[in-house]
Amino acid sequence: MNKHHDQTAEFAKSPGESVQDILARDVIKEPDRVTASSYEFLGDADLSIDRYVDPVWHEREVEKVWKKTWQIACRVEDIENPGDYIVYDVADDSVIVLRTPEGAIKAYVNSCLHRGNALCLDQGHIKSIRCPYHGFSWSLEGQLKSVPGQWDFPHINRSEFSLPEVRVDQWGGFVFINLDDDAEPLMDYLEILPQIVDGAALEKRYKAIHVSQVVPCNWKVVQEAFIEGYHVAETHYEKDEAGHVDENGIAAFTHDTAIQYDIWPGVRHINRLILIDGVPSQYVAHKVPSEQHIIDTLLRRVPEAMRPQLKDGERARPALAAFNRLALGQLHKVDLSGATDSDMLDQVQNNIFPNFTVWSTTFAPLCYRFRPHGNDPDRSIFEVWFLHPKPEDGSAYHVMKEKRLEPGQAWASVEELGPYGPIIDQDMPNLVRLTKGLKASKKPGITLGNYQEIRVRHFHRTLEDYLGA
Repeated sequence: MNKHHDQTAEFAKSPGESVQDILARDVIKEPDRVTASSYEFLGDADLSIDRYVDPVWHEREVEKVWKKTWQIACRVEDIENPGDYIVYDVADDSVIVLRTPEGAIKAYVNSCLHRGNALCLDQGHIKSIRCPYHGFSWSLEGQLKSVPGQWDFPHINRSEFSLPEVRVDQWGGFVFINLDDDAEPLMDYLEILPQIVDGAALEKRYKAIHVSQVVPCNWKVVQEAFIEGYHVAETHYEKDEAGHVDENGIAAFTHDTAIQYDIWPGVRHINRLILIDGVPSQYVAHKVPSEQHIIDTLLRRVPEAMRPQLKDGERARPALAAFNRLALGQLHKVDLSGATDSDMLDQVQNNIFPNFTVWSTTFAPLCYRFRPHGNDPDRSIFEVWFLHPKPEDGSAYHVMKEKRLEPGQAWASVEELGPYGPIIDQDMPNLVRLTKGLKASKKPGITLGNYQEIRVRHFHRTLEDYLGA
């Protein structure tokens, strides 16, 4: 360990107010146990580039990560009715996740016990699991039902010809699977997550948006593009011809210079980012004329007469939170009168190793999922979900099935993504350049910041633990 960084309680602090300073002023506050910051210095050595480009490294990940970890396969509402199923693929493994007639959720290896044909594809509804090749069929409970030409298979013991089950469990409305029969229980695997994220609240949401794309990079490259806010000013800010940040740009009113990054000693699978909204970035704070300017910028698409009007001494953040309680409550048909300011304004990303991110606030209800595309270390599947609150008046809601974009197709072409589509499009060129640069580099490793990129290092610390590297 570098002798200059051996105090884990101390780390470089960006200028200006911290996330905790801002949250302390909120009108309706989050509990301290939910937002309290936690940091640990994990070293400052470079990370080897081969982990992104080496097929051998990919093969080790398949055996020691994808076959050993708990992964989110779907939401419970994706398989709401008996017979609903979804297929979760990672590398060469394929799992059917379905709802049985009794309402239980089960998972099976997606391979016919006769000749190995894949039994199901994508997502749909079935009354039984029937192989489309020769017609062998199983009940939704995985028990053998029918063997065409039974006379020719006297050697099949029907009681032993059930579909192999895959471990399955639930938390927060998410359905997890694990290919390792000896893996630790899900709730142990999730470690601190149930303490900092309200799983019961997530159960009251539904997947309103699901968009995906195969992108030309390693799955870790695309995941890391969304794991830190250090890139925000360069990649996402609106700038003038001289490269100066536009203080009238919406992105300038996220407090990106003081993002809180959380890792907890002894916690391997969970880390967190808290990005405060409604407060100007330190890049532009000295040029912002007033708190009212923040409101007028962030709500520029709202008629001026409907925007909050501040009195002298009032701040934009609580006014914006109050505005969103009404606006989001009406939009989603839920009562948000008691929602915290942070829930109404902020972006809180919780990473679940190896490949899932859940944004836990009502204001920013995204989820990200990242996987290798087949066995190609240079291509991956990037998915974005939106989890909206279920209407409290009992009115109907629509669960969106996956919309797969063509390679290179603009995310902004998906109207449902709203302003997030263009933001994701700003990230995409970095993925191509990163892959090109990593392969061309003569420097054997990448160098990380000690705080702003601590979640990247934490992720790789856990990855290396699994690989025994």
